[in-house]
Amino acid sequence: MAQAGTVFLRGFDGDWLQFDNCHISVNIRRRITREVKRGGEGDDLVDEGAESAVYTLCGHLGVAGYREVLEIFRSAEVWLLDPFTETEIKVAFHRLEYDGDDGAYSFELIEDVI
Repeated sequence: MAQAGTVFLRGFDGDWLQFDNCHISVNIRRRITREVKRGGEGDDLVDEGAESAVYTLCGHLGVAGYREVLEIFRSAEVWLLDPFTETEIKVAFHRLEYDGDDGAYSFELIEDVI
């Protein structure tokens, strides 16, 4: 079980990289379409059942850690150990921000449903 503030990430063939004191948040949305009928009153919402999860990770790490993350960012596949559900999920590494002055980072990962 992942401890609060601990997150694991790895590239395709790599070992798990552990992030301690990491703030992680998840935003899960369902795909909803709206159908407006001309001449009718109101509209119909249709729940298509598909979910999309976006994970945001924030914290601090040194330059060596940044280099490891950059390798994962550029790898063919990225995997995240979801600390909330304790499952290994495939993700797309969407955004990477790193501040070299204080080591602050922010990553955005989008779940790749397989």
